[in-house]
Amino acid sequence: QVQVVESGGGWVQPGESLNLSCTASGAIFVIEAMGWYRQAPGKQRELVARIVRGGSTNITESVKGRFTISRDNAKNTVYLQMNSLKSEDTAIYYCNVDHWRWGRTTNYWGQGTQVTVSS
Repeated sequence: QVQVVESGGGWVQPGESLNLSCTASGAIFVIEAMGWYRQAPGKQRELVARIVRGGSTNITESVKGRFTISRDNAKNTVYLQMNSLKSEDTAIYYCNVDHWRWGRTTNYWGQGTQVTVSS
């Protein structure tokens, strides 16, 4: 019913930047929140940043000050501006969507976009 697609990943050198985007489409009713998670090989998936419809955000400490999350509610799109990238940021970045419909919230995941930071 709801499709989630990420884009913007790539291979960059330390200190460079990337801007990820994620768009939800399909049978959209109300998107309560959108966020970014990442998972590196051999590690568990972790929250990077999340933003609710009202605009409040939470960002993990390891990226605070370097990453910025924003959204366009009308376009059902969330962005993750990643600056001063480090090798530790290398991971698959997944977009997560909390979708509300008929009094129930359903969680959706995108397929992920690879971010590789190396010299």
